[in-house]
Amino acid sequence: MAENHAVDRPTLEKSMSPLAIWALAFGAIIGWGAFVMPGLRFLPGSGPLGSVIGFVAGGIMLIFVALAYGRLVGAFPIAGGVFAFAYAAFGPTLSFVCGWALVLGYLSIIALNATAIVLLTRFLLPGIFEFGHLYTIVNWHIYAGELALLEAVLVLFWYLNYRGADVVGKIQVALAIILAAGVVLIMAGAALHPTSSIANLQPYFATGKTPLVCIIAVTAIAPWLFVGFDTIPQAAEEFNFKPSMSTILMILSIVCGIITYAAITIAVAVVVPWEPLIRDFTIFWHTGHVVNLTLGAPGSIILGLAVLSAILTGINGFYIACSRLLFSMGRSRILPTWFAEIHPTHKTPTNALNFILVLVIVAPFFGREVLSWVVDMSSIGTIIGYFFASLASYKLASSCVHLQNGTTKPLAILGCISSLICLGLLILPVSPASISIHSWVVLGIWTILGFVVYYMRLAAVKSIPERERAFLILGDNELFHIFLRRMGIHDSIL
Repeated sequence: MAENHAVDRPTLEKSMSPLAIWALAFGAIIGWGAFVMPGLRFLPGSGPLGSVIGFVAGGIMLIFVALAYGRLVGAFPIAGGVFAFAYAAFGPTLSFVCGWALVLGYLSIIALNATAIVLLTRFLLPGIFEFGHLYTIVNWHIYAGELALLEAVLVLFWYLNYRGADVVGKIQVALAIILAAGVVLIMAGAALHPTSSIANLQPYFATGKTPLVCIIAVTAIAPWLFVGFDTIPQAAEEFNFKPSMSTILMILSIVCGIITYAAITIAVAVVVPWEPLIRDFTIFWHTGHVVNLTLGAPGSIILGLAVLSAILTGINGFYIACSRLLFSMGRSRILPTWFAEIHPTHKTPTNALNFILVLVIVAPFFGREVLSWVVDMSSIGTIIGYFFASLASYKLASSCVHLQNGTTKPLAILGCISSLICLGLLILPVSPASISIHSWVVLGIWTILGFVVYYMRLAAVKSIPERERAFLILGDNELFHIFLRRMGIHDSIL
């Protein structure tokens, strides 16, 4: 039911193709961790088989979330994703909690992906950027040369996003293709190498641990491994295709993520016996060492391009997701309207992008180890987002015509259960994947800051009618009118 609303509601331009959206999610899922963590965490903590089963189990749990989430996105392609849906189901306060949690998750991943460039240059170009030593923080050396490189990359992708979604969409597709091709070549090199053998994968699980503990250790970090599929809902307002395709694209990106994580981990473990390999402390980067064994000097170029593409797609993808989330929160007046300003020519949320840039260019000064505490904690933020998406799908299923079928509620329940399992594995002290005390401290600081921000915005939040805010967040659609009826607000023209 269309209405002529007097309230000015800023909207984004529809310029993102299905391929660009898939590349957005896949590139956001596969970052530096897929290439660095096989030798640092996956194999030492879980073994080859334990890791692969953990990838599959974690991916399946998040597919349930994607199925529940996708129903909402397919019916209501609104910028802000779960923030908007949490508002429709639970109102402004809980939607702020959800949005605030996701903002930190997205920001920290941009920053950590940027610092991963340092790992790459130290391996492929040792000493080139390690000049102008400034200080050391938690055993991580900060060099002026590396800082300059990182800041240049962050500014470059800020500028590309500033120029328009169509531009960054094409760049994301190109980088995602390079990334996928690199993974295929790395796996092929490992499979065809003369020393490769299934016997090298033994023991299949990490020594001294039960298979269940090995699997849980990877499953518990699934929200971190697969964070990125939820960038699709954040960009929903910019789809130039049927929104119903979003579910397929989210599931496809998760499946591609499972395959990629498993392929790289097996490639590291299958060429030589993996236990002696990861115990060799003279090896700086196990993935790089194995690729050099299998593909020689060209392998370093292939690996370098693949990792660089993974890092850059992550930076680019979360620039897009975080800016759209901040744009939606600003459009709702829950954050200042400054965040909702759109460039008159490029049609991008420029102030949201400016805010992100200011925060992420500061992050590299804290060093990679400190940022890793933030990322461990930010997994909790992403799980909160997944839980709210599933719970909103369940709550809205009864009243929304677009969601009324026999599978919406069961899928939403499975999504909620999956989210709670992941949350429990991260916060329960008995879990092998529980986050560190440092991460709890960072989480506490971010939570307190969230209370302060919301308290400061409370007067502004209350200053506009809820009918107006609902229109600003949701637009004029069935969800908007359902919200008004549920709140007991007269359903009339603004």
